[in-house]
Amino acid sequence: MSKYCSPACRQKAYRERQQPAAGAAVPDLIADIEQRVRRLAPQLPEAFYTDVTDLASTVGKLRRIAQLARDAAVTENVTLARVTNKRPESVTPARVTEDHPENVTPAAVTEENVTDDAVTETREGENDEVTAAVRAGDEWDFAGLVEPFRHELQVHCYRMVGSYDDAEDMVQETFLRAWNRRDAFEGRSTFRAWLYRIATNSCLDFLRRNQRRPQRYEPVPGMDSGTAEPPARVTWLQPYPDALLEDVASTDVEPERAAVSRETMELVFLAAIQHLPPRQRAVLILRDVLGWPAADTAEQLDMTVASVNSALQRARPALRRHLPERRGDWTMPARPTSEEREILQRYMDAADQADAAVVAELLSEDVVLTMPPNPFWFVGRDAMMAFIKPSIDPASPHFQGTWKHLPTFANRMPAAAGYLRRPGTTVYRAQVLDVLRIEGGRIVEITSFEPHLFPAFGLPLTL
Repeated sequence: MSKYCSPACRQKAYRERQQPAAGAAVPDLIADIEQRVRRLAPQLPEAFYTDVTDLASTVGKLRRIAQLARDAAVTENVTLARVTNKRPESVTPARVTEDHPENVTPAAVTEENVTDDAVTETREGENDEVTAAVRAGDEWDFAGLVEPFRHELQVHCYRMVGSYDDAEDMVQETFLRAWNRRDAFEGRSTFRAWLYRIATNSCLDFLRRNQRRPQRYEPVPGMDSGTAEPPARVTWLQPYPDALLEDVASTDVEPERAAVSRETMELVFLAAIQHLPPRQRAVLILRDVLGWPAADTAEQLDMTVASVNSALQRARPALRRHLPERRGDWTMPARPTSEEREILQRYMDAADQADAAVVAELLSEDVVLTMPPNPFWFVGRDAMMAFIKPSIDPASPHFQGTWKHLPTFANRMPAAAGYLRRPGTTVYRAQVLDVLRIEGGRIVEITSFEPHLFPAFGLPLTL
């Protein structure tokens, strides 16, 4: 798995790029939008599309800052009102984690028992302007400071909870908790590390309230799912749009590239870590995915270094037990290869043309198809094709209609956005997002998701 050591100079450069001067974010964004609008040239369709896309991204960032400032203003005396309204009752009245001031270190974390040889993230204080801006209580300054961290924190929360929707809520909760506790930030740790601590604790509290445990799929009456052992069922698993990962990976700083590496974003990895108890999961993510030293991880989680190392020693073999047997080598290309893209295109063409023979040719003999959160599953090419053929045969009473597919990418994997036109209708409506795992030139796993996340992928709901 990806690990890194982050030299202090690179961390400093990262902070300088990511954290705008107090009060500068909103005026700069407005000025940038004004310049982009003036440059729009509709007579050049290709350039116009690119410019409008860039403009939409900038407007989206300004909208998110405005939303954060608004939420901070209306929640000054209300703790996390936006997300608590949707939560179930907690089994205990108090939180199990506390967002302590960032300068508090567990007593057991001392020079004598720190054995990790990684280079820790710099502990020098943030510059006085940033620290003062965090503590000043100005909603706009605060929103401008936290917004650059949104996507990397969302990825972190996504790994912790396995759901895109829940990760969005966790990031919002993180920012609101940070706003409510802004006086606790003294600049003794990096602002980024402080936000990660709050985000991790928010996820741990969420997992305590929502005690999710992966199960096994069970036989569905009247359906032949294959004779192999049913796969694990993670009903809350959702895909993550690759386009959002680019916002994290665009920096040349090693931590951010490691944070979105393909081997730790694939669905098989995301599903596997959902089997770990929450604290083991947090330790493994902080240590093996983000590359944090044991001392920093202990501080983040209010644990001792010894307990962090012990949790990691238990988490690693447990993780391997839930990964596919053929998934031993985690050194992978950063993005889907040309071969994977070609297989994706062939898969979509065959589905659009209702060519069952070509679809079958693309599948491995032991292909696995799951449909979270639905209970349907198939293991093996024969079982899967027995399910598919009647739905694409116009002469079958189970015929669903005709298909069109658009290519996209999720979790650093090729994906097909499927649109179905029902018999007697004229519109293709969003139906399914198939995320493909490809090995040895064959599709070995298809995870089919419901279409409600199409807008997050920039996909239309109708064609």
